[in-house]
Formats: sequence, structure tokens, C-alpha cells
Amino acid sequence: MLDKTYDSASVDPRIAKKWDEENAFRAGAGAKPGAETFCIVIPPPNVTGSLHMGHALNNTLQDIMVRFERMRGKDVLWQPGMDHAGIATQMVVERQLAQRKLPGRREMGREAFVEKVWEWKAESGGLIFNQLKRLGASCDWSRERFTMDEGLSEAVLEVFVSLYKEGLIYRDKRLVNWDPKLLTAISDLEVEQHEVNGHLWYLRYPLEPGVTYEHPIAFDEDGKATEWETRDYVVVATTRPETMLGDSGVAVNPDDARYKPLIGKHVILPIVGRRIPIVADTYADPTAGTGAVKITPAHDFNDFDVGRRAGLRAINIMTVEGRITIKNNEDFLEGLDEPAALHGAWDELEGKDRFEARAIIVRIFEEAGLLDRIEPHRHMVPHGDRGGVPIEPRLTEQWYVDAKTLAKPAIAAVREGRTSFVPKNWEKTYFEWMENIQPWCISRQLWWGHQIPAWYGPDGQVFVEKTEEEALHAAIQHYLAHEGPMKAYVEDLLENFKPGEILTRDEDVLDTWFSSALWPFSTLGWPKETPELERYYQTDVLVTGFDIIFFWVARMMMMGLHFMKDEDGTPVEPFHTVYVHALVRDKNGQKMSKSKGNVIDPLELMDEYGADALRFTLAIMAAQGRDVKLDPARIAGYRNFGTKLWNATRFAEMNGATSSEGFIPEATSLTINRWILTELSRTIRDVTEAIEGYRFNEAAGSLYRFIWNQFCDWYLELLKPVFNGEDEGAKGESQACVAYVLDETYKLLHPFMPFMTEELWEKTAGAGRERATLLCHAEWPAAFYADDAAADEINWLIDIVTGIRSVRAEMRVPPAAMAPLVIVGAKGLTSERLDRHASAIRRLARIESIEHAASAPRGSAQIVVGEATACLPLGNLIDLAAEKARLEKEVAKVEGERQRILGKLANEKFVANAKPEVVEAERERLTELDLQVESLRVALSRISEAD
Repeated sequence: MLDKTYDSASVDPRIAKKWDEENAFRAGAGAKPGAETFCIVIPPPNVTGSLHMGHALNNTLQDIMVRFERMRGKDVLWQPGMDHAGIATQMVVERQLAQRKLPGRREMGREAFVEKVWEWKAESGGLIFNQLKRLGASCDWSRERFTMDEGLSEAVLEVFVSLYKEGLIYRDKRLVNWDPKLLTAISDLEVEQHEVNGHLWYLRYPLEPGVTYEHPIAFDEDGKATEWETRDYVVVATTRPETMLGDSGVAVNPDDARYKPLIGKHVILPIVGRRIPIVADTYADPTAGTGAVKITPAHDFNDFDVGRRAGLRAINIMTVEGRITIKNNEDFLEGLDEPAALHGAWDELEGKDRFEARAIIVRIFEEAGLLDRIEPHRHMVPHGDRGGVPIEPRLTEQWYVDAKTLAKPAIAAVREGRTSFVPKNWEKTYFEWMENIQPWCISRQLWWGHQIPAWYGPDGQVFVEKTEEEALHAAIQHYLAHEGPMKAYVEDLLENFKPGEILTRDEDVLDTWFSSALWPFSTLGWPKETPELERYYQTDVLVTGFDIIFFWVARMMMMGLHFMKDEDGTPVEPFHTVYVHALVRDKNGQKMSKSKGNVIDPLELMDEYGADALRFTLAIMAAQGRDVKLDPARIAGYRNFGTKLWNATRFAEMNGATSSEGFIPEATSLTINRWILTELSRTIRDVTEAIEGYRFNEAAGSLYRFIWNQFCDWYLELLKPVFNGEDEGAKGESQACVAYVLDETYKLLHPFMPFMTEELWEKTAGAGRERATLLCHAEWPAAFYADDAAADEINWLIDIVTGIRSVRAEMRVPPAAMAPLVIVGAKGLTSERLDRHASAIRRLARIESIEHAASAPRGSAQIVVGEATACLPLGNLIDLAAEKARLEKEVAKVEGERQRILGKLANEKFVANAKPEVVEAERERLTELDLQVESLRVALSRISEAD
């Protein structure tokens, strides 16, 4: 006999251990002979990571598909692995060194520091894998990979060297997101936008001597200028005055009449004294600010583009730490005839932090009469997500991938349908990103990661090879083949056996996304030709969040199509489907964040409710394209759902329904059993089709309705008289049918709630018997049975009982009160059904008698049942007048609240200015009130009919 309650805290670890001991999830486990493959690669979590709600949703959905396909007999591989997470991991180790008062990485040197990182990885890395196992993720854990392991490192070298030699990797001087705290370039994904209260500083840039123009200062009601003033300066607005030291131009819109006479003229840059041109560019918006824009190509991404179009110099005026460097900065000093500072400002600015410099520059402008005005300005400022400080666009020489060339086949693959996005609307986002793709900066100024396989000769010549030996050989060949000083220098080194002095290795490492881009094939053994690569590539589905479509999905598409070919040499996409899930938000629809204090920890939820309840909640709420609004109360509710099935199994055991051995569904004779078998088949079909269509919420919803409503609430309830009766044949058939339906139900529910169902499967094998296989390897049910007549009859019974119960609840009839039921107009089949199921109707709807009449009695609420009307006389059960007054009052109250919300939503200012989650909450509340009003009015109409 099952325990009274399911204890997930003790059962889940035992089931997980059993799966592990039996290698239940190894590639191919449970597969049928000659089975087709199904392969998913896990989005590799950071080695520093801990399970969060995004991971929980992502891996639950993957696991549902993996368990489903494994039970369908496919050769399944769910490939696990972790990402080395360059910045995050380096920060963790550096923090630990500081806490232990050990030398920092600079003091200990690169080799010793990297050794410390590997030590940390061995001791502490990979915590998240144990947490994923606790969630029930059925990966082939024996195949765990790591983006820094030997095989993946080999793949990285192969790709980098190949792309370089094809001209698709190169060095260039461009702007990057620079983190002044971590001292490295970072990707867009590692940049967070923070809204801050700042200022717009309006600065006056004097025109070159002798140049003036007429600037409009007054306008009529049509916007036409009516008054002008002569100006010998241009006003520019900026949120970052400190960057003006690196200005190399001022841009105005070519169609802006105010500034047309100035195009081609120059201003004299204050403090610096540099003569810089006024250029025409459509980037300058005549309606924004003053219409004139200072251009700092080395410190702003938009300005960099304008500078390239206009041929302006890019002048870097900051150090890597974000401090001002001008006095000894050759780049800054170039072109200045007399590098003398206004009021000695250069001495004051040199070495100052960028924000200190900002205050100094504003003060200098004010003292010089060049500060036009200051306005408060709330705006977005990019911050590094790890360093936590504002990032600085910085002009540096970095390694780049020619993403535009690699993107073309990846765009075609989606446009031609070889890879599809679910939901499909994400394809538009993918195309927008890919068709406007910029060069991909792949170098990072870190020590932890794949060191770039590039070596530099004494003259700066670069040699890219897989090993230092190969690079040295290439360098020697290069230098000896060219006459000149370098040839003699190298010959001398070779003669004196000092080849190591020829080359110096690039210190940078590769962006973490570079190795992640190879994940679908590097984890299968590429560049070696392994059996796994041959069998499981192309993988099938990628499950991911929308935030990394560009950073990860797009790059996997580019790399996969470039390096993976079929036998005919045709490029092969890394996956045929990309399923994009939404965010998990809090119950109010707000994004979770530590600052808001609304982060929900999945580990705590699993402690309290169990992994199955969390998984089922996430699945049933994972509608395509909609964020999951997670309320712990919902998880408690779905734990109750599991308890309902557990109790139903106990009920079955207590009534002898312990084995389906020898049960033949087609041979059942009882209508109630033929009904549940039909509904089971319908559920099998619905769940199967929903999982195949990535409609996980619909699959979970179908299971919930079948198990809770049809099986537990109706089937077992309707079987009680059979179990308590004298007909042994009916009882035996029903016992076997219950056991059979439970077995099939465990299978259907297993991908969603694997721990409880595996436990139930094992515990209900029958006395002295063992299951032939684990549930995770059991054969997925097939929709095989249909008896529409039986289904119609029992569903008719359910409808009439439900209708009576609803009327009783709406009218607030006391639960214990027995009510008469009067049937009007029943004919043929309806009359026969009433006779057959009279005892069930009386028992389940608390009806004292069922009578037929020619017309409805006075004071009765009415329910339409086919061609008949079921009448429930209420006069002797409730005070009709009092109930009518109560309902009218309640309708007025709810309608008043409804009109108030309608008014708010009709207010354009409210909709425009309120936070999106507040507007959405009001819309949801309106939907709730609509349903309440409808329900109350139905109840009121019943009172009116009965009055």
C-alpha cells in the first residue's frame, strides 16, 4: 500500500539515484532497434552559475521533450555542458584571492592565476549541474562537456585559424564596450541599461574668427521664424561633457536651414584649441537638442559612424581606467599648433577620473562664458553587468569576425524554412538583427579563456596558427623569404639558437560566445569525425530565451553552416527548430531583480513543494509568446494536483484495482469504462500533438483536466457503486480498467512530473512483481480507443450534474439540502439516460426525487439539457427576494469597479505613462470583473425565472 502522502524530499533523491545507477539517460537508452535520433544540446550554464527561474523553465521544457521522445523509442541524446564564463569566473577567483589576502593575478602572473581558476573550477564549479539533476533534467551526464576542455579547445583553434586564413577573422581599430573596472571589452549582452537622473549640458563652441550666422530666436504660431540674432558660436547639447576633449567635428543635418551656411566652416574647440569642421550628416536631428551635435568618434558608437562617413579623426582621450590622458597623448596632441590649455586646464584635467573631469570641464565652460544652460535629463546609461560601472565606448584594436559574410547563409536558412522559430514572430527579430549585423568583436582583455592563437614578430607581423611551433615555422619562412633587416635579425637568432625571441603571443582571450557558437558540433567531437557527430548532428530543437537569439543562436547558425557539411558538401544547420520561451516574471508581471526584492528562488520552491510541482507549474503556464507570471500559490496548487493523483492511486489500491494484467480495453462492456478509455485516448492524442507542436501549456492543461476532472472527480466517483456492489464481473472489469488507465496516465504525466510518476510506476507493479522497465523507458501511449456513444452518454451525465451543482452554488442553496428535480420535455434518448443514471444524479447532485412534468413549476431555476429543461424548485430552499437583492447589489458593486478601470484604460495619459506591468494588471483585473459580472447576471436571471 502506498504511503498516505508523497514525500518529495525523500523520494526525489532516491529516484534520481536509481536513474543514475541504471544509466537511464545515456545516449540511446531505451531506444528501439534502428530508431531515429533526437538530440538537444543544453544551453551551457556558466560554471559560476546557480539555478534561477530562467534555467528552471528552460530545462523543464527541454526535459519534457527529451523524456517524451525517449518514451517514443527514439535514440535520444541530451548533451549537457558548461560555459567557462570568462569575466564571471575571473571575477570570482580574483575576489577569493582578495578575501584570502593572497597576491592578485597581476602579482602572481598569468600561468599561476589560470592554475588557480582551474583549482576553483574543480572544487566549486558545476554546482548548477547538481541543481539541474534535482530538477529532474535527464541529460546524458556521462557526456558532460566544458568549453575549456581539451576537445572543445581543439575545435576553437580549428575555427579561429580557419576563419583567419579565409579572411573572415581580422584585426581592426573600432569602438567597443569598454569596462573601466574590469579593463576589458565586453559584449552587448554584458551591458545593462540603467535609467538615471542626469543633465543635458548646452555648450557654446566658438566659430572660427570672422564667421557668423543668423540664428532664429522667435517663431510665429506656424513655427516660422520671426526674429533672428547674429551668433559667432554654435550650441551643442551633451550628457557627457568630458568627451568634448576628443571632439573632431560638429554635425548638422544637411536640410536644417539654420546651419546650412555653416557647413564646411569650423569651430574652435574650447579648452583644446583645435580647429574642427562642421559637417553635414542626417544623424543630426533638427528637432532634438539644438540640432547641432558634437562628434567624438573615439567615445561614442554613433559618432564613430558619423566620423567614418565624414573622414573625421578618432581621438582617444581616456586611459583604460577611464581617466583623462591628454598632456602626453600623441593622438590628442597631433595637429595642435600651440598645445596650450585654457586657464591651465590641461594640468587640472590630466589623470582625473572621467566624472571628476566632467565637473571640471563644466566649471571651465561656465567661467569662460561658454556654458549656455543646463537642463535636468532622465536617460539610459549603459553599465557593465559584472563590473557595475558605466561602460565607456573606447577605440581599441581588437580581433573581429566578418559577421556580415557569415550571416548570409544563416539568414537564408531561416528564410527558406530549413530552420524555423517557434513562435514564428521571432524570425522577424532574427532577420532584423542579422541583416544589420556589425563586425563581431571576439577579443577580451582577460586571462581566463581561450588565448588567441596569434603571435607577433618583432616588426608587428602577425602569425596565426594552432600551435606556437607552427607559428614559429611560419614566421621563420616569412622573414627568411624577404630581404632586409628582419631577415638578418632572424638569421642571427637562429644561429644563436634563440627562436623563442622571434615571437610574442597575443595576450587576449576569446569572447566566451565564440566557443559557445560551436556548441552543437564541438560537443559531439568535431573536428574529429566521431560516431556521435555522424549520428546526432544535425541536432533537433534548441530551447532558449529570446535575449540570446542574437548572441548565441545566430552565432551557432553562422558557425554551423560554415563548418558542417553533408556528404555532398551542402551546409547543414545546427538545428531545425528554435523554440523561444519568454521570461519568468513575478506574480504581478514585473521582471525579477535583486533591487526590487522580487526574485523567486527555484531551489527554495523545490524545498517547499517538490521539483514536480515546480515543473508542472512552469509547463502549464508556458504559453507560446507569453511571459510566465509565477505565483508560489500556483505551485502549491499544482502540488495538490500531484497529491490528487497519489490519493486516486491509493483509492484504486484499496478497491482492488492493483493490476491490469490481461486487460483488453476493446473487451470492456461497462459504459463508464468505455467512456474513460475514450477520454484517455483523446488525452493521449491531445498531449502528443501539443508536445510535438511545442504547446507545452496545452499538453499540461489536457493532463490536468483528464486526471483531476475526468478520472478523479468523475470516473472514480461513478465507480463507487460498482466497487461496493455485488456484480463481480463489473467489479473485476472496472478494477482492471482503473489500473490500466493509471498506468497510461503515469506515462503521459511522466515528462512533466517525473519523480512522482516513476515512484508510482514502481510501487504499483503489484504484489511480488516488478515492472519490465523504468517508467522513463516505458512505451509512450498510443491513441487507440474510441466509443463516441459511451463518451456522449457519460459526458451528458456530467453536464447535467455540473449544471445542477452550479445552480445550487449560484443560488447559495445549503449544501446539505436535498432538492427535487423536475424534467420538462424529455424525449427518447434523454429520457432513457435520465432513467439509467437516476441514482447517480440523485447521489452526486443531492437530488431527493426526479419527476417529469408538462411545464416548469413556479419558483424554479432552469437548466437546458438537450431538448429538455431541468427545473430546480427553489422556493422552499432559499429566500428568493433576499437573494435577488443581494445579487443586484453585488452586480452594481462589480460594475462600478469595472467602469472605474475602463475609464483608466481609456485615458491615453495613463496608458502612456504608467509602467507596462501596471497597465497589464489593470487589463487582467478588467477581464476578471467581466467574468464576475457575467456570472452574477446568469445567477440573477435564474432568480428572475424562479420568481
